[in-house]
Parts: sequence; structure tokens; C-alpha cells
Amino acid sequence: MNQYLIAANSKKGQLIFNIFRPLDLVIIGVGTVITFIAFVAVQPEELASGILVLLPFLVCAFLVLPVANYHNMLCVIQNIYKFFTEND
Repeated sequence: MNQYLIAANSKKGQLIFNIFRPLDLVIIGVGTVITFIAFVAVQPEELASGILVLLPFLVCAFLVLPVANYHNMLCVIQNIYKFFTEND
């Protein structure tokens, strides 16, 4: 008789801001710090060098970007990798 109904979004309560895992915040933080250090060291004057300096932040932001039915792109990439490597 002890049957409980669990909400469909119960997993979101374990996430920070209902979107991010602690690892996601570490990833975006590291990308931000690397980009800041690169801006201070390089001081880009052209658009191309500015984009190259922004690249660490852009890659990290892409990885933690929220996607429907997943936490973020990092989870999607991990699931795709598992699908192709664990299916024999």
C-alpha cells in the first residue's frame, strides 16, 4: 500500500538554480578565469584576436548551455559518447 507519487521534476531540486551541477559551475568558472587572464595578457586590438581570447569562455558556455530534456550540452555529449562506446 505504501506507494508514493514522485514529481517528474524532482531531480531539478538537486541542481543549482534548477539547471547546473557543481561541476558545470566549475567548468564555466575555469573558462571565465582563463579568458580574463588571456585578456589581461594579450590585450587584443583586432576582432580575430579578441575572438581567440574569448574562445575558452565560449567553449565552456557551450558545454553548460541548457538543452531540453538534459541538464546541458555536456550531458548530451557524454550520452552520445556512452551510446557509441558501450553498444557492442
